[in-house]
Amino acid sequence: MNASIFEQGMPPTVANHVPLSPLTFIERTASVYPDYPAVVHGTTRRTWAETWKRCRQLASALEKRGLQPGQTVAAMLPNIPAMFEAHFGVPLAGCVLNTLNIRLDAEAISYMLAHGEAKAVLVDPEFAPLINEAVALLDDKPLVIDVFDLEFLGETQGIGEVEYEALLAEGDADYAYKLPEDEWQAISLNYTSGTTGKPKGVVYHHRGAYLNAVSNILEWAMPHHPVYLWTLPMFHCNGWCFPWTIAANAGVSVCLRKVDPKRINDLIVDEKVTHFSGAPIVLNGLVNLPADQKREFDHPVKVTTAGAAPPASVIAGVEKLGIEVTHVYGLTEVYGPVTVCAWRESWNELPLEARAKIKARQGVRYHMLEALCVADPLTLEPVAKDGETIGEILMRGNNVMKGYLKNAEASEEALAGGWYHTGDLAVWHADGYIEIKDRSNLDFS
Repeated sequence: MNASIFEQGMPPTVANHVPLSPLTFIERTASVYPDYPAVVHGTTRRTWAETWKRCRQLASALEKRGLQPGQTVAAMLPNIPAMFEAHFGVPLAGCVLNTLNIRLDAEAISYMLAHGEAKAVLVDPEFAPLINEAVALLDDKPLVIDVFDLEFLGETQGIGEVEYEALLAEGDADYAYKLPEDEWQAISLNYTSGTTGKPKGVVYHHRGAYLNAVSNILEWAMPHHPVYLWTLPMFHCNGWCFPWTIAANAGVSVCLRKVDPKRINDLIVDEKVTHFSGAPIVLNGLVNLPADQKREFDHPVKVTTAGAAPPASVIAGVEKLGIEVTHVYGLTEVYGPVTVCAWRESWNELPLEARAKIKARQGVRYHMLEALCVADPLTLEPVAKDGETIGEILMRGNNVMKGYLKNAEASEEALAGGWYHTGDLAVWHADGYIEIKDRSNLDFS
């Protein structure tokens, strides 16, 4: 059969078909808005030009230290500038970033370092004893890089071979980085919580990271130059792809070592924070902040929350503070949230309890998720949209993981029948919104 006339003489070329990568976001923003603020952390303030330079230096230094494309660089860091920079500097070297959950024990961390074959690990002094213990269990020792943070008030004795700022000084600011030749190339590695057996290594690709980062902007109707407060750990699904989102939108990353309600309130006021993310417990902390510690603000603030629906009392309290709440849902295997309880203006007229009930829904698919359904997990037949029939949440799209590292069997099972099987049970409402009834994966870890 002859090809369509639209397929003749027009092959894809590098002029009209290039791999998608979120690394292009920071390159553009640093060029267009070089003097705009990029990172705020205590007294540290850096522009996009400065941040872009540091990311290239990191990539160059890693290469000079012997890191090869396709190798893993781990990070045991809180939400500090170095963690943000690693989301660009590590993949600029062609390496894969593995952000480690700082709440795990040495045995779990050691397993992840070994399984992911980490060749280097960035370490904050707060977690130095933990990494020391974890590395001691390894046969192949990674390059340990100390990342000292002026906001950390504890002991800052190094355990590594080199300190982060010294490492950056080894790198070239004009490093000739290469973007991935294939958008299917891995950009990061994130481990599941491992509640049933060993944690599984979830591999993200550049295409998925790019698309989910853009989707964050669309779902939140996020304007240019947002001020994003890092209440959400960057080790959770690469901070739900928000490091790349903020770069795409030329925003500001306001770093935060740990969640503290008063500190969050102060930063919202002082830095004019416009957006943040977190679990309902973060919102509850703000609502219950003592009156003498609470500061009012008059600019719009939005928050996305996931993991469990906030109760009506918390929603009421947050709204009273002037914060707009959006409920989202996702899993490690899909780059974080990929569904949103997209709000309809008519719902604003409903009583509080009715609004809270609707906000409890996990909602509809993100723009960049191709398909979402609630179905019989065996037959893959969609359930009735009656709000009562239980089925499994299934997903399909470019923001579904590449697969599980070194576990083809688990990958095949998770992606059986052309769908990602979440394991979460839900109902489908008549308006197309899904609502979880039995969540097996509450933790984005």
